[in-house]
Amino acid sequence: MTLSPDLLEEPAAPADGPEPSATRGGEQKRSVEQVALLLFITVPFVALVAAVPVAWGWGVSWLDLALMVFMYFVACHGITIGFHRYFTHGSFKAKRPLKIALAVAGSMAVEGPLVRWVADHRKHHRFSDAEGDPHSPWRYGETVPALLKGLWWAHIGWLFDEEQTDQHKYAPDLIKDPVIRRISRDFVLWTVLSLAVPPLVGGLVTMSWWGAFTAFFWGSLVRVALLHHVTWSINSICHAVGRRPFRSRDRSGNVWWLAVLSCGESWHNLHHADPTSARHGVLRGQVDSSARLIRWFELLGWASDVRWPSASRIDSRRREDAANAA
Repeated sequence: MTLSPDLLEEPAAPADGPEPSATRGGEQKRSVEQVALLLFITVPFVALVAAVPVAWGWGVSWLDLALMVFMYFVACHGITIGFHRYFTHGSFKAKRPLKIALAVAGSMAVEGPLVRWVADHRKHHRFSDAEGDPHSPWRYGETVPALLKGLWWAHIGWLFDEEQTDQHKYAPDLIKDPVIRRISRDFVLWTVLSLAVPPLVGGLVTMSWWGAFTAFFWGSLVRVALLHHVTWSINSICHAVGRRPFRSRDRSGNVWWLAVLSCGESWHNLHHADPTSARHGVLRGQVDSSARLIRWFELLGWASDVRWPSASRIDSRRREDAANAA
């Protein structure tokens, strides 16, 4: 995978090649996609809202919690390491088995087909917090009412926009790869697998339908809803608030309390200051589990040419008032 150093320029569209629909998700969302999207947002969210009274009334088993945590971090790292740092920004090179595993793990986050996700995110970096950004919270202005409206748009509203990013323009490298194109096209399969694993394990371990049901509630529905809102918070919250110790051409900020749940993605200011960096949490005390896993992949020989940020590179991106902002 060969990408531009900062991925801020528009990639050229190829003269021919597979149609965008071959990756599941073309340039417009059909009605059936809109309905499916609404269901995948509302049903897990209802489960998330119900989680507290359910836990109070029924309790939650250690198996349910273990399945929820395990599935959450597998899918979360699939997004942060796979969809984001590898496929979108080329922060490292991966051997083919790791590449496929990251594509599948990210797809199990139920955040949309791989190629569409990458195209949207590359377009976001091209126009970050400016006209053309698919999900900037500053879309409607800087007044309090405008920002509240913008936060809703950046968090969820943009997902229902019928006009989609041109995948041939923003993700031609992924469309050319038949295996990645197939994984993207089979998004529904990975969604079913993601939702089915917890109840299958829960049912087999407890040998009961009730064990399967509670595992589905916590390990599938609550887990998906939580991961969705954490991911969407990077688009909304991390572009509205947070400290900005590094120079970037947008309003990306660091939000410390999202760091663990976002697997290091909420150190968002450094990411926009240096998009291809494999580590986002570069300052002391900034937890970045995604960078740690990439380091392990490198030690195992599964990843190479990792773009680790050097001290001089970090210093060159500091703002003049970084001492006060850090």
